[in-house]
Amino acid sequence: MKITVYNDWDHVPKAEAEGEELAVLAWNGEYRKGDIIEFSGIVPGRYYAVRVDAAVSESVVLLTEETILYPVPFYEKKENVNPLMFSGNRHYLSVRYARDFEIDAYRNLALNTFDRHDATGVYPHASANVETRGESVFAAVNAIDGILATDSHGEWPYESWGINRQDDAEFSLDFGREVDIDEIRLFTRADFPHDNWWTKATFTFTDGSKETVNMEKKSGIPHIFKIKKTAITGLKLGSLIKADDPSPFPALTQIEVYGRNHSN
Repeated sequence: MKITVYNDWDHVPKAEAEGEELAVLAWNGEYRKGDIIEFSGIVPGRYYAVRVDAAVSESVVLLTEETILYPVPFYEKKENVNPLMFSGNRHYLSVRYARDFEIDAYRNLALNTFDRHDATGVYPHASANVETRGESVFAAVNAIDGILATDSHGEWPYESWGINRQDDAEFSLDFGREVDIDEIRLFTRADFPHDNWWTKATFTFTDGSKETVNMEKKSGIPHIFKIKKTAITGLKLGSLIKADDPSPFPALTQIEVYGRNHSN
């Protein structure tokens, strides 16, 4: 496996590192607009632990393509991540094979700090049919980045999934493989009085089943739902019913889905 940093206009490597089971890239220099981080030599269908920057935690992910590209974000596209990411002139990145105990563990299967709005071949992956004004701070991927700050909105650490006041807004989470789950937690944004909140929502699972849940709490503490599903590959969150409140701005800060990879 190999990590390479290059600029899209000339593809000349600025830094690179490779290894058989682990690649660590520590390099001096500054990222420039147009820079791309390339993870290559990937075995499709295998689990990896990836850290794209020293300022973000490592994530265990399923990769399904031989090469994964991660464009370095700048300006508005960087507002939903830790401002220390990709800054300065010393950088640390890594990719390694995930260990069996990490792959088989009971954990939050939604968490992925390596996800991006237009990512392909990286799972879990979050997407939605609407994101407020197309801004990074309201992108669906914000709901699986592990950041739980619910008491404001906007730039990191207050990024969220925003629905642009759309009544048919729907959030999708694709695990990329079969999983067994037993609990879902929703952290709804609680920047009151700016925010509204949802009182009811419906989960639709890839096995065709649905679960409608009630959310009575006007707060930033998690709404916890004990929902057991076996061998599902994804879910959707929709049919979102707002509270009777003057604010038109409900939003989702984070979704956590607890369980294990499905074992036949």
